[in-house]
Amino acid sequence: MTSSPYRCSHKEELRELCLSSGACACGFARAEALPREAIDRYDRWIASGHHASMDYMERYGELRADPRLLLEGARTIISLAFAYSTPGLPRSPLFADYALGDDYHEVLRSRLTAVAEKLEELSPGTRICVDTAPLRERFWATRAGIGFIGLNNHLIIPGIGSKVFLAEILWTGEVEPDESLERASCEGCGACVKACPHGALDGTGALDAARCLSFLTIENRGELPVTLPARIYGCDICQDVCPHNRDTRPLSILKEFEPRPTLLSLDAAQIAAMSHEQFSTTFRRSAIKRAKLAGLRRNALAALAAHSGKE
Repeated sequence: MTSSPYRCSHKEELRELCLSSGACACGFARAEALPREAIDRYDRWIASGHHASMDYMERYGELRADPRLLLEGARTIISLAFAYSTPGLPRSPLFADYALGDDYHEVLRSRLTAVAEKLEELSPGTRICVDTAPLRERFWATRAGIGFIGLNNHLIIPGIGSKVFLAEILWTGEVEPDESLERASCEGCGACVKACPHGALDGTGALDAARCLSFLTIENRGELPVTLPARIYGCDICQDVCPHNRDTRPLSILKEFEPRPTLLSLDAAQIAAMSHEQFSTTFRRSAIKRAKLAGLRRNALAALAAHSGKE
């Protein structure tokens, strides 16, 4: 005889618990299989080859289609957003805003461990996901009602914008779902589409990763097929021009995500000349290590060459 699932009648208390981790938004969705339309849309994107060389996105289709396979007995998906930028924070000409602090994978898992432990006391069985499982994060964030997806492919949270990290907790407890924003959309002004340097956005909400500077400067291991601007790791252009990121209210940023002075002071010439030891020390516990020294050097040299050509 199986036990009945735990049903929480104090959802707002749970929300406060989740927000206490430092999240700026939190919502609840029922764990269930994705609708056929969402599965087919993703499969068409993969079939088109728009995921470029990110072959890992082709794998684990069954898990991606039904998050309940990621945790036995899962009944609730808690979607959380953590701000990494707010007006007034210093920015770098080299690195995307999200990469200026500590690696979000480690930070958010650590922050959410205490939340998961308290949830376990109510109903045993949790799994924290921080961009490390085949889970459609933005879909579940919209289903949990914390935001909607813009033409730039980013999750946009009303009043907060899109400069957030996403994380999820799968849980065996049962919570009344929040109202979905799955069908909501941005104004469709097209500012992001027009501003994208190499046409990665087609205006329908689709993304061609092979044209995206974030992919090219981080995931791509081959030669750069495009000219780089000053930035050598990631890209914020489609977010910077988005109306939803203007006049956002000041947000509390986790201390771990505050820009590191050592990163803010770097220039492309210093990176091009870096040793492996300097790279490891400078980017310890940083997401920038994902590009590896060879990739970062390649990007720095390309940016320097492009800049010298304009002089």
